[in-house]
Amino acid sequence: MNTVPPAGGPTGPGNGPFCGHCGGPDGGGLPASDEHQRCVELLTLEPPRYCANCRRRMKVQVTPTGWSAECSRHGVLIR
Repeated sequence: MNTVPPAGGPTGPGNGPFCGHCGGPDGGGLPASDEHQRCVELLTLEPPRYCANCRRRMKVQVTPTGWSAECSRHGVLIR
């Protein structure tokens, strides 16, 4: 199983070109645009639903102690 660092938000460190919340383009590492500001806020409270590297929908499991999200291509994010 491949483990990678957790994704913070659309412009967080270690993210690819896509938003982890909505799957849309994140703006190429620029500060979050108005449309993605809400995504950044939501990703501080809940796990990402889309892989930031390839835009695939991830398998997400939420537990009382945290969450894990798995991309079929890029492995598991754990937090």
